[in-house]
Amino acid sequence: MVGIYFSGTGNSKCAAELFCKEYDNESSAYSIEKKETLAAVTDADFFIIAYPVQFSTVPKILRDYITDHKELWVGKKVFIIATMGLFSGDGSGSLGRLLQSCGANVIGGLHLKMPDSIADEKALKRPLEKNKELVKQAEQKIKESVKRLKAGNPTQEGIGVLYRLAGFFGQRAYFGHKTRAYSSKLKVDADKCIGCGLCEKLCPMKNISIKDQKAVSSDRCTMCYRCINKCPRQALTLLGKRVVEQCGIEKYI
Repeated sequence: MVGIYFSGTGNSKCAAELFCKEYDNESSAYSIEKKETLAAVTDADFFIIAYPVQFSTVPKILRDYITDHKELWVGKKVFIIATMGLFSGDGSGSLGRLLQSCGANVIGGLHLKMPDSIADEKALKRPLEKNKELVKQAEQKIKESVKRLKAGNPTQEGIGVLYRLAGFFGQRAYFGHKTRAYSSKLKVDADKCIGCGLCEKLCPMKNISIKDQKAVSSDRCTMCYRCINKCPRQALTLLGKRVVEQCGIEKYI
């Protein structure tokens, strides 16, 4: 088995690595941003994929990755892990349907509630200890899910008609359009920005550049929130107007 993931602040990376470790000592997890990932998937018959749900759907960067390499998924068995701040409905199913359209055999899914990564909105913010407890609960769910997978009865969270309806009416019908294209909404507060270049290095889309010692954003933001959560001056925002709390999985494990 091979694990692959796309991760913004580390939740999905953590989930993929834990799942692989629990499955067997031979399994490894790879970021879709690494060149060696394609080779690992090519050689595997079965893989798990973890990703952060956005508005009950799949981030644009991951959708593009799947469709750009659609020949790789033909005939492969796949188990999907969807990480989320609160609720996604059919997070596993959303990616599962895309993979099925590329010829993959989706055998199951797992939904994990994790610390919220939307740094500039306070709606889902929780105390530190609560977030640590969420991570522990996610670890336990992963262990139970791996046991079921090995027993031939994989968890089916997010898979099926009822989950799909929940995802559609819960968020996707109203906000799903936000992920159909890359966003141009990333904002830089020039008064706060010190031009350190960290955001430029972190961005998976090469959407940020440093010009005249200030960060400048373009129109290819995939809303992963890496830059916003890591900016030392809290100079970046996307959905909200100010940074409420900067988050990263390293705070909770």
